[in-house]
Amino acid sequence: MISEIYKKVSLLVLYQGVFDNAIGQAFITLLATDNVADFLKAYGQLFQALASKNISWNDFLIEQILLDDNPFSQQVQKKSVWELPESLINGVKQDLSILQSLYNSSIYSLSNSTVFEQIKFLIFPAWEVENKLESFLHSSSDWTELVEDLADYYRKCGTGIFARYQALRWQEGRLQGITHPDPVQIQDIVGYEMAKKTLIKNTEFLLAGYPALNVLLYGCRGSGKSSLVKGLLQKYHSQGLRLIEVAKSELKDLPLIIEILQDLPQKFIIFVDDLSFEEDDEAFKALKVVLEGSVTARPKNVVVYATSNRRHLVREFFADRPRPKDSDEVHNWDTVQEKLSFSDRFGLTLTFEPANQEKYLEIVRHLASLAKLKISLEDLEFRAKQWATQHNGRSGRTARQFVDFLQGELELNR
Repeated sequence: MISEIYKKVSLLVLYQGVFDNAIGQAFITLLATDNVADFLKAYGQLFQALASKNISWNDFLIEQILLDDNPFSQQVQKKSVWELPESLINGVKQDLSILQSLYNSSIYSLSNSTVFEQIKFLIFPAWEVENKLESFLHSSSDWTELVEDLADYYRKCGTGIFARYQALRWQEGRLQGITHPDPVQIQDIVGYEMAKKTLIKNTEFLLAGYPALNVLLYGCRGSGKSSLVKGLLQKYHSQGLRLIEVAKSELKDLPLIIEILQDLPQKFIIFVDDLSFEEDDEAFKALKVVLEGSVTARPKNVVVYATSNRRHLVREFFADRPRPKDSDEVHNWDTVQEKLSFSDRFGLTLTFEPANQEKYLEIVRHLASLAKLKISLEDLEFRAKQWATQHNGRSGRTARQFVDFLQGELELNR
């Protein structure tokens, strides 16, 4: 004999994916057992699976509902609830009712009547509800009334990998989530205020649904170009911003990436770090298509932010310059100009000049203040100058490395 709850789970029509994971499968195994020994073993496996994620059963269930990729969560990102078929809405309500009964279930109610008689006097470790996630599900007494709230959540946060991760990378032909993105805060980056303000403004255009420009961040190494882009994610991820990291070797897939992203409600920055091209590079052609547009309309929710140490992204050699006596191409100068002007296809080019001593020390003082270093200003600046001379020169990266090292040294000697 199987439990009544097991029968209910079998009736799910849209949210079956809630149980397509180790915890979900452990739960299903628990429901399907019909003797005490197997039930206790299955419960132990379920508890261990929850403990490995440091999550309660209730929080897990809500997390899976919010992440689930199903016909309702997909369609409601593009349409209002009222535009969806009534049968689909009824299916959602049925599933939510079943899932709420699982949310409210106790370990005893998960067993069938035969097992229950033998375990009713046992004391089991409790599933502590921490309410870490969206409160509209935790606090509701009737989940069937939350279809519109759930729809609003999906529109804002997406589903599946886009709801689970703020930062992703394109690798081997698919998107992969980045579990621990760089936690850099944009307010921690100093020294290039005009470039920072312009990039923030352009990103806010994107988030508001207005036309936003593709951006090339050009300048010397270590000036904070990459950190500035990554800092945008920390500032705006709660507004639906996602960062997609694409290596230069993967740029040939850009049209495919755009196709995947263009109909989603979230806003995406395609981030290409340290960009430069060789002649006849396939990546050059793919990026050129994205920047210039093609037959398909340019998506309003996607921009490309690229960093480079080179103002002219396509490398040019003296041998590339046309010589009338032996040139095989009639309009060879046009080809050269196309290479040199490729960076102009970015709507914005933000320049990061090498840090002079004043700017370098400004960055050092700012980072030292954030780290709450107990050191005199005179000693701090003297050691910062020494560090720059002995290591990588004056730059934001050098300042960060110096302050990190100094912080460790001061803590160790305290």
